[in-house]
Amino acid sequence: MSRKPSIGAMSAACHAGIAAFEQSQDNPFFVYDLDSLSEHIASLANDDIKLWFAVKANPLSKVIQTLDQQGMNFDVASLGELEQVLAQGVSAKRVLNTGPAKSIKQIKRFIELGVNTFVVESINQLELINQLSGEFNVTPEILLRVQLRFEQGDNNPLGGNSLTPFGLGSQEWSQIKLADYANVNVIGLHIFQWGNMLDGEKLISLWQAMIAPLTELADSLGFELQVLDLGGGLGIPYAKGDNSLSWHELTSALAQIKRQANLNELWMELGRYAVGEYGCYVSKVVDVKQNYQQSLLVLQGGINHLLRPAITEQPFPVSLLRASNAPAQSFHVHGPLCTSLDKLGELALPSDVCVGDSLVFSQCGAYGFTEAMPFFLCHELPAEVVYQHGEFEVVRPSVPASSYLF
Repeated sequence: MSRKPSIGAMSAACHAGIAAFEQSQDNPFFVYDLDSLSEHIASLANDDIKLWFAVKANPLSKVIQTLDQQGMNFDVASLGELEQVLAQGVSAKRVLNTGPAKSIKQIKRFIELGVNTFVVESINQLELINQLSGEFNVTPEILLRVQLRFEQGDNNPLGGNSLTPFGLGSQEWSQIKLADYANVNVIGLHIFQWGNMLDGEKLISLWQAMIAPLTELADSLGFELQVLDLGGGLGIPYAKGDNSLSWHELTSALAQIKRQANLNELWMELGRYAVGEYGCYVSKVVDVKQNYQQSLLVLQGGINHLLRPAITEQPFPVSLLRASNAPAQSFHVHGPLCTSLDKLGELALPSDVCVGDSLVFSQCGAYGFTEAMPFFLCHELPAEVVYQHGEFEVVRPSVPASSYLF
């Protein structure tokens, strides 16, 4: 039986149309299945949890519009992300400002544009927001970001138990006096230290372990813990055999945590878990060779479009766009950059893959193009395409280096 590409949770209709659409494209491109994404976001709705979309995962306009239509709120970590969200018609009242770097200029602009909810990562940030709030005669709602350490924790790109620029420890926060910050309203605490977690029991255990130290910190600072923001960190499977999280089990545990901590609101910031499974990346093979008894493929695009494999040493799932009856074999898959770091993985593909074939990398709806390093070696930028209501639309066309070189 011929094997067809697997593209995660994207619909069969979108899947079937990619091969024909690819014929019109000379350069690599991303595709996002907005119909399936919309259904997924609708399935996440829960009365116990307020959901925010971490815009860093995918700031494409059409993605933001799709999530907005399903009632998602937006977690933004830069002025660029804020302007992109507001440009889609989202109210600034539905924006949460996160991120370890908040300059005076950025805070001022956020306040001017109507943002009223901030995650504060340091005492300096708290002082700046308090000062500017007084000047603008506003009283924003504040969550203090906390770093905790746990025996059952580990290290990953968000820090885990290691020292990071994200927030402060309970001891450091306990030194402040909230009365000194009369222009802000501290309503809660924020904690987010683990990324792409696939072990639901471990994730729930970490959440439960946070309750006591966080409530103790709120008590020591003398404010009512109305809101607890547990960030995100919910993973999606990238490799065969990876676990898939149960949203029902997670939300049941979160509802219990909300009751246990006597919270008014429990917040989650979803990025990868919201959009990751609803996008793919397509790139042509430009060279096939054997070297030292190993098979290598070189593609039009590599870590200049998909950086994650170089950061995590974990490849995206891949398949041949056309059907094939050939047996599978292992290939070292590389991109076009003049560095050995440009490797998308050692991956199983049909043995008859050849120059001109296209490969489809799935699970690319999050941390794709905007996480990459597209300007190195001055290759074309990839296109971004959406599939909606049975049609493909190029939202951002591929452009040559001359469009960004001066």
